Amino acid sequence: MNHAIACEALAKRYGTLAALDGVSACVPRGRVIGLLGHNGAGKSTLIKLILGLIAPSGGRLDVLGQSPWRAHALRRRIGYLPESATFYASLSGRELLDYLARLKQAPRGQAQALLERVGLAHAADRRIGTYSKGMRQRLGLAQALLGSPELVLLDEPTTGLDPQATRELYRIVGELRADGRCVLISSHLLAELEPHIDGALILRQGRLLAAGSLDALGEQAALPARVLLHPRGDAAGELLARLDARGLPAQRRPDGRLELQVPRAGKLPVLRELLADPAVADLDVREPTLAQLYDWLGAGQRSAAEACA
Repeated sequence: MNHAIACEALAKRYGTLAALDGVSACVPRGRVIGLLGHNGAGKSTLIKLILGLIAPSGGRLDVLGQSPWRAHALRRRIGYLPESATFYASLSGRELLDYLARLKQAPRGQAQALLERVGLAHAADRRIGTYSKGMRQRLGLAQALLGSPELVLLDEPTTGLDPQATRELYRIVGELRADGRCVLISSHLLAELEPHIDGALILRQGRLLAAGSLDALGEQAALPARVLLHPRGDAAGELLARLDARGLPAQRRPDGRLELQVPRAGKLPVLRELLADPAVADLDVREPTLAQLYDWLGAGQRSAAEACA
């Protein structure tokens, strides 16, 4: 089984409301995938289905080769960090992990190593009620890693984390990927998420809008690339006129560079031509960001024109 998650025509209805409607997608093992969509898009419903907390209304879902609502032991192979994790305030971090390890039938000896891994070793024996929000979030990550799960689901995992703790979280995510484990991250912080994922599932109103690697999504959207030109000397005016004559109108930026949009189709010939222009000292190519792809594909609130502005 090469896929951690595989679903076909997956549906979940609550009365007349279709929370998920005909979702078909595969998530490979050993990949970090972003689960994206606005509030109400169906992300939480999909996570609950993967965890086996609810049963589908139709379609098929395999998680690590099993049906999650029929194989309760499967949950021991899955780690989950909910968006708003709540723990027993009277327990210490170590006591909580020991307790949850017993419930999950995971080795209790993991508690100390996991607390060290998430930067909580110094507070292992403090009551959780004294933890800051960021510390509780790191404790939530530690409990999600109990039992060395093959699949880890993280729902808004950087909530409450400072920049250093955020970097540490994504370092751990990278380690899980390198170890062949699959990580599914639901987040609205697209710019923060983008460098750390291999691909994305994008939901809108219960339907799968797009799925695939970021390169594949870029090809699907066919957004133009932004090119920043560094004019040589005082050649900016001459270069602007020449670009306009070529059908490549550019704008002058406050920093002196010129910015233009280059269509994805035929991009390489245009870039070669620009590099050969004696008025160009250097150029910088900016591919569409994940946020721009998200908007362009119709998942966000911005229009296509605004997305590439």
